[in-house]
Amino acid sequence: MSDFSSGAGGHTELREFLRSRRARITPEEAGLSPQPGTRRVPGLRREEVAQLAGVSVDYYVRLERGRTTNVSESVLDAVARALRLDDTERGHLYAVARPTRARRRPLPPQRVRPGLYRVLETVGDAPAMVLGRRMDVLATNRLARALFTDFDALPHRERNMIRYLFLDESARELYTDWESSARGSVASLHLYAGRHPDDPLLAELIGELSLRDQDFRRWWADHDVLRRTHGTKRYHHPVVGDLDLEYEALTPAADPEQTLGLHTAEPGSPSEQALRLLASWTAPEGDVQRRDGRERDVPARDGRERPHPSAG
Repeated sequence: MSDFSSGAGGHTELREFLRSRRARITPEEAGLSPQPGTRRVPGLRREEVAQLAGVSVDYYVRLERGRTTNVSESVLDAVARALRLDDTERGHLYAVARPTRARRRPLPPQRVRPGLYRVLETVGDAPAMVLGRRMDVLATNRLARALFTDFDALPHRERNMIRYLFLDESARELYTDWESSARGSVASLHLYAGRHPDDPLLAELIGELSLRDQDFRRWWADHDVLRRTHGTKRYHHPVVGDLDLEYEALTPAADPEQTLGLHTAEPGSPSEQALRLLASWTAPEGDVQRRDGRERDVPARDGRERPHPSAG
């Protein structure tokens, strides 16, 4: 995956991220006096970032090209201030400027704890799901499957939220503001990529989406990063119509690389009524059930087994 490669030419993601951030800021916005002549680059030049950060031009050029080692926190903080990075962007800068040693073994498959599965089962009036690395869909409750799609019925490699957003035409019809949601998901995936640049499944996902969707390819090149914690989503469901839902993204302390996402409606609102209608419209199916702490798949009403929702 070229966007996150390291080598003799430097760290590509660090270079492109810093370039994209300084391109957003004009000298006037940074408090610099305008210089005569035609500017060849949008935003700040390298020497202007160096001036604002209080480092030599040579050092900043080497930093942007990934040719420095053991960059100090004070330098990264100064660059972050010069580029007006927010907290999420600052964390991403730290991740790509000081990458960890490449993992020699693949990341182990993720598993959702039985207790977290039980949380999904008890949330019957709100769509809920557990997302893992690369925005893989690890588990869903019945209402989430009714709102989005039945991820459990898909092959393992296709149980992924960002793949659903870009490659499933129904997603573009479901999300009222599809572009905003899709761009935010790309930015969230970029944040993950900064922490796991050597994840081969991530490289496969980015490569596939870049080839198959020009929107993804263009937004991935923007190098935006985003950490989603809460917000509002608007949907237009083919059965129950419009839904305005608040979402909360909760991270279990036992596994920071899993996220429990909950969608709720304001009590007494038309959206709450629509969720209730959606729940009644979707008849209960065979779900994962447990006895004595053990998990097993039970047949759905049509006699087929529902696959256990886990992902690699």
